[in-house]
Amino acid sequence: MYRILQTALMLLVMMSTGWAGDIKQVRVWPAPDHTRLVFDLSGSVSHTLFTLSNPERIVIDIPKGQMKAALTGLDLSKTPIKSIRSSQGDAKGLRIVLDMKRSTQPRSFDLQPNNQYGHRLVVDLVNRSESVPKKVALSVDKGVTANRDIIIAIDAGHGGEDPGAIGPGRVKEKNVVLAIAKRLAALLKKEPGFKPVLIRDSDYYVGLRDRTRKARKAGADLFVSIHADAFRNSAARGASVWTLSSRGASSEMGRWLAGSENSADLIGGVGSLSKDNGSDLLEGVLLDMSMSSSISHSREVGGYIQKEMKGVAHMHKKSVQYAGFMVLKSPDIPSILIETGFISNPAEARLLQSAGHQRKLARSIFSGIKTHFSRKPPPSTYLASKLKAESRQAYRVARGDTLSVIASRNKVALKQLRKLNGLSSDLIRVGQVLRIPAS
Repeated sequence: MYRILQTALMLLVMMSTGWAGDIKQVRVWPAPDHTRLVFDLSGSVSHTLFTLSNPERIVIDIPKGQMKAALTGLDLSKTPIKSIRSSQGDAKGLRIVLDMKRSTQPRSFDLQPNNQYGHRLVVDLVNRSESVPKKVALSVDKGVTANRDIIIAIDAGHGGEDPGAIGPGRVKEKNVVLAIAKRLAALLKKEPGFKPVLIRDSDYYVGLRDRTRKARKAGADLFVSIHADAFRNSAARGASVWTLSSRGASSEMGRWLAGSENSADLIGGVGSLSKDNGSDLLEGVLLDMSMSSSISHSREVGGYIQKEMKGVAHMHKKSVQYAGFMVLKSPDIPSILIETGFISNPAEARLLQSAGHQRKLARSIFSGIKTHFSRKPPPSTYLASKLKAESRQAYRVARGDTLSVIASRNKVALKQLRKLNGLSSDLIRVGQVLRIPAS
């Protein structure tokens, strides 16, 4: 009994003298607007962070902490960090110093263990130009230039510190969905009238609210978030398409009208979004109209994508589903979330890693998007002008019409009109639809 008590006492002493503060590993995740520095810990810690100038430094103090990780070999080339060094002091414990290439806005927080990592201390180094959120209006001026491209924001879920679901063979959702997102972007880039914008183009994390902010900043006409599902039962399978539920829309309207920010971002590090002041009643009406229009368009494009995906994947649900996912809550951008399959299912995990299946999924999503916008293009876009021109070039024959009269009225040659419509004579009938050559 004495030995057991002695052992327990020793463990308590070890924990109280800083064993929990050991830094086991350091990881760096560069992103376009910030760099995330992650310290893997042996347990929870307290810390303080402050900055020094001339030269620029960021100092992190961890009382009773110990550095057990190697700081050499970290790739800092794409970060604002020049070097990382540490020192061990008896009084202050562990001090970590980041020698900086330039000034940034640092922010730090703790993360609790999950199924991938243990305790972590996260330090985000935000670029100065990105550190102060700007006011965002409900409507976005996508430009008055005629024949503009339709902008599709493609959001590959998770990334960086957040691997998403993990399937057999340690396949990570973040990698699979990024590959599909890039294939979708490539298809849209080749299609006249479309412009893809990748919310993340490599392995880094973007906050949930920041994803829709980036889409809004790009002037997106549609936000597409790509994910892979998971369930404790490995037999679960199938893809699904989701749009915002009425309940989710109501809660988002309340958030916007209250001018508050929902901070339920499980990874942390999200800025604030504000709206312009004005009449509460007017804001409520405009917001309701904007949200209703976005949801309507979301469900329409979601239906087209669901129909296309049926041809390449087993569908977990027979129709478009509704939920309050954070990334679907933009009041002014039609938004859909696509679960490409269950990464927890061994067979689907293999498919999701297959380049051929990724291409099929991307093609089906692309086809659904194209079908929707070909039928309902936003004003002042290339597809809108094309649709308008096509409608002018179709003519339904009325009583009393002759082919020569129709040709003369539309200022085209009779021979050209015959050739375009495959006519061997000038005989036409009432109700017949003729294609009119562009003059």
